Amino acid sequence: QVQLVESGGGLVQAGGSLRLSCAASGTTFSIVAMGWYRQAPGKQRELVATISNGGSTNYAESVKGRFNISRDNAKNTVYMQMNSLKPGETTVYDCYAPSISGVIYWGQGTQVTVSS
Repeated sequence: QVQLVESGGGLVQAGGSLRLSCAASGTTFSIVAMGWYRQAPGKQRELVATISNGGSTNYAESVKGRFNISRDNAKNTVYMQMNSLKPGETTVYDCYAPSISGVIYWGQGTQVTVSS
């Protein structure tokens, strides 16, 4: 009932920035939060950042101070601004949206590549 479409990935140099987008459609009222997962090389799979329906944000410790997650409620879209990117953060970023029913919806993934 919910579809997630991701965009904004690409290639940047170390220290550069990207902004990922995840647009939700369908029964978006069922979503309780949105965010991104990643599994960078040599790292555990981790929840990078989340934002709840109430606007509360949480970040992985490794990205605190560098990444910022925000919402545009009118567009049902979540954005993650990623600054000071590191080569070790090269991986696929997966948008996710847990719903009130317990179902978790996933986007198609977007590749982020950070060159040294």
